[in-house]
Amino acid sequence: MMKLSDVTVTHHTADVGGLKLHYVEKGSGPVALLLHGFPEMWWSFRYQIDALAKAGYRVIVPDLRGYNDSDKQGPYDLDTLAADVRNLVAHLGVERVLLVGHDWGGALAWHIAATLPHIVEKLAVLNCPHPAQLQRALAKSLEQLRRSWYVFFFQVPLLPERMLTRDRGRGIGKMYRAMAIDPSHFSDEELAPFIDNVLRPGSASAMIGWYRAVPQSAMEQRRKRWRYPVIEAPTMLVWAKDDKALDYDALVPGTERFAIDLRIEPIDRCGHFVHAERPERVNELLLEFWSR
Repeated sequence: MMKLSDVTVTHHTADVGGLKLHYVEKGSGPVALLLHGFPEMWWSFRYQIDALAKAGYRVIVPDLRGYNDSDKQGPYDLDTLAADVRNLVAHLGVERVLLVGHDWGGALAWHIAATLPHIVEKLAVLNCPHPAQLQRALAKSLEQLRRSWYVFFFQVPLLPERMLTRDRGRGIGKMYRAMAIDPSHFSDEELAPFIDNVLRPGSASAMIGWYRAVPQSAMEQRRKRWRYPVIEAPTMLVWAKDDKALDYDALVPGTERFAIDLRIEPIDRCGHFVHAERPERVNELLLEFWSR
């Protein structure tokens, strides 16, 4: 079990195009920029920060737009979110980063590597399909459509916010443990920062806003007949195969169409939050990938 006091970091705030973005930092060396997913914040990477900093990296983990100590204002489309990250990289005073993303942070990382390739040295994605691969799977795979029920539920006004915050966020802990094969890293104390995050005024609506931006963005892409550029940066996709929300067979094969230099690392007997459930293996994979 880990608690907030177990990870010593420096807290900062950056102005990224008029938006206040909070981030934590530890270590020195090449910049490793870690992007969290839903319903998390910088604490998502609690098991990576010390390990990567000790290995010689400057670890930067922001609270993405709408989350925790960062401003809660839209829009939440991937282009806007990518601009936040681009501006954060400029604020850090570096040209390129080792980019890591999990869940929604993974979708954002795919998008950045494709559309802002000049800021990405290497890309690592944890349990998140390429956005175009997900769109394809939702159109062709009944299994993935079934698993993605929550995406459609989050389009409903008000009710999803009530679901997330009812009983003081009690359902968040249940969700984490239900998604895990080994729930030992998901105690009430360890998950408390995520619950506090959800219960902040405006947080639930902001977090769900990422999902509510999807239909409009998809329609805009179809209208413009826009296609993702192929990613040229070396790319690693780490996938816990017991993810209850994301089906490996529907979402992973075919990803090589979107990344020239792709390495896929499956992890058996592990759920969606792979970097917390199997942190030693994820850290090992990241450090080996960056050093080769």
